[in-house]
Amino acid sequence: MKRSTRVLAATAAAALALTGVAAAATPANAAKKIKIAFVMGAVNDPFFNAMKVGAVAEAKAQGVDLLWKGDAQYSAATQLPIVKNVIATLGKGDGLVLIPTDGAALQASNDAAAKKGIVVANVDTQVGNLSKVLIQITGNNEDGGAKAAAAIAKAVGYKAGSTYEVVIGLTSATATTNVARLEGFKAAVAKDYPGLVIKDTAYSESNSQKAATNVETWLTKYPNLKGIFAIDGTNASGAAAALQSKGLVGKIALVGYDAYPANVDLIK
Repeated sequence: MKRSTRVLAATAAAALALTGVAAAATPANAAKKIKIAFVMGAVNDPFFNAMKVGAVAEAKAQGVDLLWKGDAQYSAATQLPIVKNVIATLGKGDGLVLIPTDGAALQASNDAAAKKGIVVANVDTQVGNLSKVLIQITGNNEDGGAKAAAAIAKAVGYKAGSTYEVVIGLTSATATTNVARLEGFKAAVAKDYPGLVIKDTAYSESNSQKAATNVETWLTKYPNLKGIFAIDGTNASGAAAALQSKGLVGKIALVGYDAYPANVDLIK
């Protein structure tokens, strides 16, 4: 797996988003304390928990009330009612930091918050139309995907004219970060590593156990598998566990996005 600083960046990004929203938020009643809701993707994901560390610290520093909200499942179906309820509790001049699980599905809620006078930020993922969003914070996900392709090519000893079967584990087909990383990976493969053959993709809904099951299925289905691109931290954790259980560590290349502490410990 490839080392990165993304989890540390998540903490900083959450703090930066909260700072921006707090600075712009001005409640209609000057005596009223500002409330900022932070609606994230999946409550058990270490990436989002890293964000919580930054958000809690910055909320204390800014003197605002933080409402931390999310569900165990990474999906628009579970996130939408949470966002709806949050918007109902916030007033004009309060803030909403949103990590959309599906940019299209959350667009209307994002805009409804802004229409109510709530200051809106998007972090990590985003809605399609950012015109109602004060600030949007993410990384260069296309570049990250391209670097993952290069890392897998190096790990498998890529040679022009040879073919190498690879698979890709994602959290969601609608998370904009996942989509961008996948696009970056595919573009790099098409341009520089056409011998990397993408055999399959699967989704884990930010659940490492489901990610491990996906990899176990692939190991049976593709006996000539050479590489796995785990597009985020939970997929990397699940993929590592599956390879360990099958005694395949070092035999199948694994490139993982996000530097979860447990994943970093596995880098040799």
